[in-house]
Amino acid sequence: MQNKRIDPKLAIDGGKAVRTKPFPSRKLFGQEEKAVVLALFDEAIESGHQILGYNGLQEEAYCKEFADFLGGGFADGVNSGTNAVYVALRALEPAPGSEVIVPAISDPGGVMPAALCGCIPVPADTCEDYYTIGAKQIEEKITDKTSAIIVAHIAGIPADMDPIMELATSKGIPVVEDCAQIHGARYKGRMVGTLGTISSFSLMFGKHHATGGQGGMVFTKDEELYWKVRRYADRGKPFGLESAPNGNVVAALNCNMDELHAAIGRVQLKKLPDITVRRRKIAKTIAERCRQELKSVRLKEEPADCEGVYWFLLFAYDQKLLKISKEDFVKAVAAEGLPVGSSYKHVPVRMEWMTNFKAQQNPPIVDDSRYELVNVDKVDDKYFNCALHEDYSQKELDDIIEALKKVEQAYLK
Repeated sequence: MQNKRIDPKLAIDGGKAVRTKPFPSRKLFGQEEKAVVLALFDEAIESGHQILGYNGLQEEAYCKEFADFLGGGFADGVNSGTNAVYVALRALEPAPGSEVIVPAISDPGGVMPAALCGCIPVPADTCEDYYTIGAKQIEEKITDKTSAIIVAHIAGIPADMDPIMELATSKGIPVVEDCAQIHGARYKGRMVGTLGTISSFSLMFGKHHATGGQGGMVFTKDEELYWKVRRYADRGKPFGLESAPNGNVVAALNCNMDELHAAIGRVQLKKLPDITVRRRKIAKTIAERCRQELKSVRLKEEPADCEGVYWFLLFAYDQKLLKISKEDFVKAVAAEGLPVGSSYKHVPVRMEWMTNFKAQQNPPIVDDSRYELVNVDKVDDKYFNCALHEDYSQKELDDIIEALKKVEQAYLK
């Protein structure tokens, strides 16, 4: 813990901030990734062959290693997290015009694939106390038109999957796990990403492990479904079929991952266990110090029988104990030098693209009652967020706690 004297006057009121230097940049890529990329270029220069193709040795190895990391199954690399969701959903072959239940809170790329598959996205509300959707909220939106369910795990904390899967199985509805923010987490001892019918991972530069600028992975334990993934990821090529005399068998996009990104991903995957351990250690330290040193702020942790991987930090804010709103509290904390935000209310079905999509249907979707989300605003009012990565030192941990404590002391009732 820090011993330096903290200026009691808030920085937002002209006092000295707890931290005057920016938080450190993440050092995700290193010499190991550089070496494999250069080796690919050296091989291409010597042989005269291209290196950026797909379905090559690097991708084959990466997909096998990724599936092994999840405990066994089948994986296929694609070129983005959005396309991972898209390919996973296409492989389930939902009927055009059917409904896909989607998360209320998600990146737009986790919901738009339902519309791109010719289906109607129907949002399930968040749980009453967190950003993920739950079985109760999903059941309220199921109809005889429901063809699939997409569940997003938010901020590295698993959604409660057992009740969701029990409900989905009883209705015969497949589930896509969107694991963009939760590489390497466990739910009741099982790897997140192995719980649904099929799962998607974003491997873009900001995630727990990455394949470079962009990338994605689709995983399933079902071999027949895997071959459909391969077809829908590569323009309907007849992967897994004994014969296809007339060529490609389904209409699909080119969503392939290339050899360069796969080579980077292989190095990154080896680093992932250490990355998740370091993130968990940081989060657990901050959670304990919140309990010991703060009254109004607590870190959102995963359930006791799960292992989260903390893509960013979520703090629960007890408005009853403080004189100011959450937004003003966060502004004061930000002035002390912390990388914080007051909201994570990313609601794709409230965006303009969805308004336009509903208007373009025949007939237009004008009954918005199924798009009402009662819990989203209430849940978002409870939390604020703080950036996190595994390279934070003790100094960053101390500054987070000291800034929160300083602002809290100024505004406690």
